[in-house]
Amino acid sequence: MPNTRRFARRPSSRKPTLAQRADPHDCYQRAVQCVGAEIDFVDETFSAIRGRQAVRLREDFCGTANTSCEWVRRRSRNLAIGMDLDAPTLEWGKAHNLSTLTKSQRARIDLRQSDVLVEHPDLRGTLDMVLAMNFSYWIFQKRETLLAYFRRVREDLAPDGMLFMDAYGGFDALKLFKERRKIPRASQGEPSVHGFNTPFTYIWDQHSYNPITGELVCKIHFQFPDGSKLRDAFVYTWRLWGLREVRDVLEEAGFRRTTAYWEGDDDEGGGNGEFTASEQGESCASWICYVSAEK
Repeated sequence: MPNTRRFARRPSSRKPTLAQRADPHDCYQRAVQCVGAEIDFVDETFSAIRGRQAVRLREDFCGTANTSCEWVRRRSRNLAIGMDLDAPTLEWGKAHNLSTLTKSQRARIDLRQSDVLVEHPDLRGTLDMVLAMNFSYWIFQKRETLLAYFRRVREDLAPDGMLFMDAYGGFDALKLFKERRKIPRASQGEPSVHGFNTPFTYIWDQHSYNPITGELVCKIHFQFPDGSKLRDAFVYTWRLWGLREVRDVLEEAGFRRTTAYWEGDDDEGGGNGEFTASEQGESCASWICYVSAEK
């Protein structure tokens, strides 16, 4: 998760707008992440393939460590390591996500401000699963850098360890557009930051694409009922990697087998949230899938 835009707050007698009161990380977690479903998928898939339950998980590009927190909640022996370069984002995760855990659960999370390309000798050969979700590995725009990352992950996995990622594509992935989605109030029992719990509109902005380099710039904005906006809350500069390319690089890095998990359709032709291993995808406007790689 990248740095958020910093807003200077000037003294004023006016009531702050909802955008001024909002926390971008809180909005992101409510609008983008579904850590329960994500952990369900990787946990069940690993168990089905390996015949045992995973214990040690690393969340790369972990941001606020929301997924790591979900992992240690699942079972009393689960351990999580979260890695991210941005110290303020990690501190936010400690203050707002780890703080909701029990003392025992917090003790089983190790957050590290680190580049995922850097060697951590204590992790070598120990991890059951590594997650690189929300297309975070697309930050690597050169093939050799992506290859180096996959090799680093493979070194850190246990002999039967697995890497899980997501990917998206379709002909809409090449278009410049803004997509809006209404986000309701958080349900009872869900955490809210500073008591802020208001509905808002999530705006996905595919801002620019360079077909020569493959560079894709995407932005996230949030709009609130009073008309105020949190613009450029998150900005991503990625390479639009093809799924076949990614699997080729994984194989070159030494992974024994890669698998794509394609999403099924609901009654209206949209995604139904059910992902199945397949070698046949649909040529559609947009798709999201999971990818696994086995050491």
